[in-house]
Amino acid sequence: MVGRLLLRGMLVGVLAGILIFAFARTFGEPLVDRAIAFEEQAAQAAGEMPEPEIVSRATQAGLGLFTGSIIYATAVGGLFALVFAYVYGRVSTFGARGTAALLALAAFIAISVVPDIKYPANPPAVGNPDTIGARTELFFIMIVASVIGMIVAVGFGRRLAARYGSWNGAILAGIGYILFVALIQYLLPSINEVPEQFSAVVLWRFRIAALGMHAILWTTLGLAFGAWAERDLPQVRYGRAATRRA
Repeated sequence: MVGRLLLRGMLVGVLAGILIFAFARTFGEPLVDRAIAFEEQAAQAAGEMPEPEIVSRATQAGLGLFTGSIIYATAVGGLFALVFAYVYGRVSTFGARGTAALLALAAFIAISVVPDIKYPANPPAVGNPDTIGARTELFFIMIVASVIGMIVAVGFGRRLAARYGSWNGAILAGIGYILFVALIQYLLPSINEVPEQFSAVVLWRFRIAALGMHAILWTTLGLAFGAWAERDLPQVRYGRAATRRA
């Protein structure tokens, strides 16, 4: 069953990758072109020679974007299926659709929204090339901390639900998660390398488009994978009995 779920997760990931590519090609790439134009104008004004184009812009926005979207979404879809196989019947009483939807929502918040609040996506021409390594490390630290906080919050939420009820337990766990990630974001250094002349509108729209790509990914996984998995997965009782399912 786990193998079948893994395959289905990867296939749904392919679908999500296609949708992501269409969205990014329509809404993201024009903003990237505007950012590249700004970078070229800044370099020309500073008297710098243009860098050689190793990969053509058409390839980057076409085949490169399509390949990257498919590979990334397929890999995430497989990981999503494995996590789903583990939590199904162990964390809540929801069926396959409900579990997949909740798992996708939690992943979207922990992996996409929370790290993006602290370190949002930037288009070309924004950021110092010398700080790429440091910025990447900080971004992944934020992701790891957010995911750990989410896992701990879910565990505490289950315990609190037994004492205070499901709603109160979920609210208290959510407040705890928010306080935890707020503390981590406060402790981690901020990065602001946006040039003053860069268009605020382009920057805002690019970041919204980047977040939209993640929203498409997790929405597709949460809805399509859950509906597909529900066909074969039996309804299980919440708790240890879930470990005995087929």
